[in-house]
Amino acid sequence: MSNVIMQTRIRLARNLKKYPFPCRLNTALKNEVAEEIIKAVKNSNSPLANELDVLYVKDLTEPQRISLVEQHLASPEFVSDSAGRALIISKDRTMSIMINEEDHIRLQILKKGFDLDNAYDIADKLDTLLDENLDFAFDEKLGYLTQCPTNLGTGMRASVMLHLPALKSSKAIGRIAGNLSKLGLTIRGAYGEGSEPQGAMYQLSNQVTLGISEKSAIENLKNIAEQLVNQELQAQKRMCESLETQDSILRSLGILKTAKLITCKESLELLSNVRFGITGGVIKDVDIETVDTLINDVQPATMIVNKKEKIPPHERDILRAEILNSRLN
Repeated sequence: MSNVIMQTRIRLARNLKKYPFPCRLNTALKNEVAEEIIKAVKNSNSPLANELDVLYVKDLTEPQRISLVEQHLASPEFVSDSAGRALIISKDRTMSIMINEEDHIRLQILKKGFDLDNAYDIADKLDTLLDENLDFAFDEKLGYLTQCPTNLGTGMRASVMLHLPALKSSKAIGRIAGNLSKLGLTIRGAYGEGSEPQGAMYQLSNQVTLGISEKSAIENLKNIAEQLVNQELQAQKRMCESLETQDSILRSLGILKTAKLITCKESLELLSNVRFGITGGVIKDVDIETVDTLINDVQPATMIVNKKEKIPPHERDILRAEILNSRLN
């Protein structure tokens, strides 16, 4: 299951009762909101409080901002504007709180593999701790009040990151997406709404937040995710029986092991194919965790942040090839 489901995410949207939504705040009031939330987190009884870093968007370089998006720790919209925005992030990068994105608080828990119940449990405990120190905007009929009406109610978006190379190859994703919308779910690119799927990675999440409990939404997501995983694995098994598929997978691994220049887009497509080969049993001498780490580490901004210096595009392509060669050989 975890070979297909790469990551689990629980996100909660919350707003402070005494302030308008961020879109109606000037920079001074956004800063006030940010400091109030940071103080509430640091003064909470959570053992996490000592394991948190606070990053102010205005203090980050462009590569640092983009790297946060590449790692799914912040949204593209969040890093596009620095006014009054801050990110509270755990040292192990499993928890983050975007302050003053679309809502005052976007609390997010990330877990490897398929771990919705545990991720929700952690998010719920942190939400309770914050609620003890902050007065959230809440209505008896509408639930948690959010800037976008689609988040009213629980304010929760649960999602799983799926690697679906076989279903993408068979062009079944369009049909699946149409059926999912009838079940209150949506499937989109790995970076959320409006993003294109890279390397056959898709994000499956709940669409309905009003009139349904968090646990019901999670159970619905779990059931559909399991069905998608089964469909993907069956399709992979059929495809991996063909010599053409086996040849494509092994050629992908060969290129990654020997290339001297490689773009991010090409590397993600080839890594996706190698990952497909591991799950389908064609490749047995490469660890899937190595591939998943590489998918993150070959991203342009993350490479710059890790190298701690500016790297022109052509040199990035050289360095990317060197990273891939060394870790896969």
